[in-house]
Amino acid sequence: MGGILLRMPLLLRPRQRAHLKARAHALEPIVHIGQAGASDAALAEVDRALSAHGLIKIKLAGDRHERDALAAAVAERTDATVVQQVGRIVVLWRPRPDDAPLEE
Repeated sequence: MGGILLRMPLLLRPRQRAHLKARAHALEPIVHIGQAGASDAALAEVDRALSAHGLIKIKLAGDRHERDALAAAVAERTDATVVQQVGRIVVLWRPRPDDAPLEE
């Protein structure tokens, strides 16, 4: 094959999603993405937070449709999965190499 590496989005089973939602409940948003949108600086900060924590909350600005598109774009560009989106808050998860695998 060529030098192109395609990443498949992580698909979570309902039980795994529920487990991650429970873990994320006590978290506070650690990255705020404002009107500038998914800038390189904002994406770099999300990537650093995911590398450090694996499961994070981010807070988005904009109307509902902008937030939906922004959440999908951030998840895609950081190789993360949207676990949950409620209003302006989005929970993202990206497995870390040293984390234990999620239960089936």
